[in-house]
Amino acid sequence: MIIDRVEVETINSFSKLELLKEVYGLISILPILTLLLGITIEVLIIVWLEREISTSIQQRIGPEYAGPLGLLQAIVDGTKLLFKEDILPSRGDISLFSIGPSIAVISILLSFLVIPLGYHFVLADLSIGVFLWIAISSIAPIGLLMAGYSSNNKYSFSGGLRAAAQSISYEIPLTFCVLAISLCVIP
Repeated sequence: MIIDRVEVETINSFSKLELLKEVYGLISILPILTLLLGITIEVLIIVWLEREISTSIQQRIGPEYAGPLGLLQAIVDGTKLLFKEDILPSRGDISLFSIGPSIAVISILLSFLVIPLGYHFVLADLSIGVFLWIAISSIAPIGLLMAGYSSNNKYSFSGGLRAAAQSISYEIPLTFCVLAISLCVIP
């Protein structure tokens, strides 16, 4: 079996294309990881600022013992939360109890897909970006209601209703503002 030069070049070009596809696949993950890292750092800074402002308002000593200036306190709190015991309601619906908070968090994280972070830096560039953002962020109250209802407790259910009502009361004016701006911009 004799392989000529053309067949060898074809085989080599095919392997190069496959390698490029794998590299492009890894590069497409990079913006998502950058976004998650940015959100994490943003949350850490906001939690630290909230704690510092609260301590100055209440005139008390803040959490400055975990790292320099208390910068590691949010990481310590997150680690403590991961290792806490997971208490499930005995008379409640355990599947809804687990799915409800997940729906709320996933809908909020998915809403970051269409928010432009730079001039050409959008994770999902869609023509219906604003409307998709409104639709995805409107799913969060459903998760809050599911979490409150699933524990089969009237106090938890009223807390879930209160959280969902608060979320909806923030969404309605925000939606009107975003839609008014988008209607003015669209020719």
